[in-house]
Amino acid sequence: MSFVIYWLMGLMPGDPIDLMISADPKLTPADAERLRGLYGLDKPIAERYFYWLSAALGGDLGFSRLHAKPVLTVLWPALQNTVVLLGISFILSVALALPLGILAAIRQYTKYDYLVNLIAFAGISIPSFWLALLLITFFSVMLGVLPASGSGSLELSSGVAELWDKAKFLILPIATLIIASIGSHTRFVRAAMIEVMRQDYIRTARAKGAGEGRVILKHALRNAMIPVATIIALDFGYLFSGTLIIETIFAYPGMGKLIFDAIMGNDFNLAMIAFLFATVLTLAGNLLADLAYGWLDPRINYR
Repeated sequence: MSFVIYWLMGLMPGDPIDLMISADPKLTPADAERLRGLYGLDKPIAERYFYWLSAALGGDLGFSRLHAKPVLTVLWPALQNTVVLLGISFILSVALALPLGILAAIRQYTKYDYLVNLIAFAGISIPSFWLALLLITFFSVMLGVLPASGSGSLELSSGVAELWDKAKFLILPIATLIIASIGSHTRFVRAAMIEVMRQDYIRTARAKGAGEGRVILKHALRNAMIPVATIIALDFGYLFSGTLIIETIFAYPGMGKLIFDAIMGNDFNLAMIAFLFATVLTLAGNLLADLAYGWLDPRINYR
């Protein structure tokens, strides 16, 4: 995966030396060639990749050209901001999608089911960037109640007023991510619950006199969550990638905006590590989904 990312970034037009030339008109073509040789940019991409890989495996992730700091020093604050934004939106999205999908499944083809499906399809269909601009226009420009961009570091030691002044920067980005993801989560929960509710063991549980709440929550939901867990795990990686658009629109200093700025500024070292972290996060989400299968269904074991 690191080679694929490095290769794709190597195909991008331009390099850091081009930016140096545009910033300093006194640089001559000979100076540019000398600098490319100094930075190793005149070598084949495979050779450059193995040089980068050997340095990374030795713990040297390089320096960020844009920030003039070690990559990890730049990455850590952005990662913290993204974890807050992504964690809150992910938890709220799942927490809302589960009851909506369950109620839509047990009230199939009712007005409530049609309303939930309408909301879900709207959430799936609306582009996240357009939704973000729409929320900014309404809540920031027209009403003026929420900030359009920026961030505030959340500190638990702050008072309620100070905490609100910092937390309000998160409301619009979190709302955008929730609306963009809750539709697909709700649809998958509904479909899984409808399929499970038709199984023989559900009829058996009802025949034995089990209450409807016990049938739904203990017998149906745990089995329905097995395919849903896979989708949620995959969606977690998608949400992390989706924050690139949202953070850029809201000028939120997270991993998404950091990746965008690194690509636009040809900061290869910073973009490489940020992309690799997104890859690791997606793989970790899949691993957690695999582990969740054993908890949801005792018949599944990994021995």
